Amino acid sequence: MPDSPGTTNQLQNPDNSMPPFSVLIAVYNQELPERLKVALDSIWDKQKLKPSEIVLVKDGPLTEELDKVIGLFNEIAPLKVISLEQNHGLGYALANGLTHCSNDLVARMDSDDLSKPDRFAKQISYMKAHPELDILGANIEEFDHQPDQIRSHRRLPSTFARLLLFSKLRSPLNHMTVVFKKASVLKAGSYQPFHVYEDYYLWVRMLQNGAQIANIPEYLVTARLDESQLSRRHGSYIFKQEMRLQREMLQLHFLNRWEYSRNLVLRAFPRLLPFWVLKLIYKVLH
Repeated sequence: MPDSPGTTNQLQNPDNSMPPFSVLIAVYNQELPERLKVALDSIWDKQKLKPSEIVLVKDGPLTEELDKVIGLFNEIAPLKVISLEQNHGLGYALANGLTHCSNDLVARMDSDDLSKPDRFAKQISYMKAHPELDILGANIEEFDHQPDQIRSHRRLPSTFARLLLFSKLRSPLNHMTVVFKKASVLKAGSYQPFHVYEDYYLWVRMLQNGAQIANIPEYLVTARLDESQLSRRHGSYIFKQEMRLQREMLQLHFLNRWEYSRNLVLRAFPRLLPFWVLKLIYKVLH
């Protein structure tokens, strides 16, 4: 879908000292229109440093209400819409969308979260100052119903050495916060279909490729976390996906045998515990 008339002037980054960057977001038909609208507003209207383009992937046909939100947003922002004929899942959608990103710097965004107004200004400036970095993340605040009612935080290590060690057990980056170099992601094979673990699997392959990663020790995204999202990380299917992830990490020689066995105990088997126990574990970890 071409940019709508009247948006040409908005394609220029308002701060010419900063490199141009794209925002990559995917949405499917189960998303709520009001959540998508708030997410889109947070990456354009409310941002101090605006993206050069926003690449939105429609992962299969959407509802009329979602299409209306996208249509209205297209009138005010440099939006590039990629429509997939059917729902393929997040990994496939992001891999497809990434090929349509015009800039080497790409920021990720989820369709139901909120980026803070200074997110891009801080991350793009940091990437410019540290050209050796391939991926930059940040911390997140988590909420259930109202964004101003924070229920938990996810703080991650910021230095490469600590992140590398951390990544052996848990994802070293909050996916909805990352800014990465497109070339580095493609070099590692881009996003791949891997339900729930599309991001973690990509970070592991990038680290094995020698990628440099870091986190800004600030809360730059407010992320939605309700019971339905937690429940999707529980049960036999997620247990099998976790087992698959650990096997892949072992085969890539990212984990040794001891680390692999430890992760099965600490990560895989808890997926089979009663849901209330999993919620308690998540609360303690955060």
